[in-house]
Amino acid sequence: MTRAKYLLQHIHIHPLLWIVIALSIATAHFLEVCFLLTIIFIHEMGHAAAASFFSWRIKKITLLPFGGVAEMDEHGNRPLKEEAIVVIAGPLQHIWMMGMAYGLYSLNLIPETLFTLFINYNLMILVFNLFPVWPLDGGKLIFLLLSLQKSFPEAHRLTLIISFFSLSVFSLLILLTAPAHLNVWVVIAFLYFSLYHEWKQRRFIFMRFLLERYYGKKADLGQLKPIQANEQDLLIHVLEKFQRGCKHPIIIESNGKEKGMLDENELLHAYFSEKRLTDKISDLLFSY
Repeated sequence: MTRAKYLLQHIHIHPLLWIVIALSIATAHFLEVCFLLTIIFIHEMGHAAAASFFSWRIKKITLLPFGGVAEMDEHGNRPLKEEAIVVIAGPLQHIWMMGMAYGLYSLNLIPETLFTLFINYNLMILVFNLFPVWPLDGGKLIFLLLSLQKSFPEAHRLTLIISFFSLSVFSLLILLTAPAHLNVWVVIAFLYFSLYHEWKQRRFIFMRFLLERYYGKKADLGQLKPIQANEQDLLIHVLEKFQRGCKHPIIIESNGKEKGMLDENELLHAYFSEKRLTDKISDLLFSY
């Protein structure tokens, strides 16, 4: 009960949503809007409940006129398995919701029209959220998959590129098949804006990842993955090779021979605490 109360306290309703609700009442579509909001609410609470289970810091859960967003105050340093569970927890809610609706319909407790409407809305939201577009669940899963092999900034950059092309293909399909669906174009515009904002902020997001890694809660890093660095490499260029879920000893080489080794925390300390923003990696080796 305490955890449920904690999650409910983080729910925010976007002001535009109240306008949509008022319009739905005026146009006799209140039931459809209630169905959509209920499905979206349960979907987002699935994310939030999984995050709360892993003691993530939940920032807020916002209900929008065309969806919802569960914002976490975590910055890419949680175990990848945890993040995958939190992402998948949202879409999984649709399975039991559709199963419950089928059970109620089988017992003749709800009419076929409501059953069909509820199932269609669930499928629509489920399929749409799994599109490989950031910040949808499908886009977040793409980011996690890329993070298994690539550094944080590279995985993030590729995720946004894949998202842009996926959204462009989706926009073209809508233009060819249903160009008059204003609601869909509003969602597409929102996603394009989100991608643009994420792209513009990608350097800040990377710095936030490093700061959380240095100052934040130390998560268990599941894999030891050495980073090979030339003594002439800049400190920031070595930091750009940091990967999610991995602990990085830094092996410094000169002319093909190992010259020394540094711990990743020494690099983070030098960059953030000592402000050695333009140093070469060899400068740190002599310092420590």
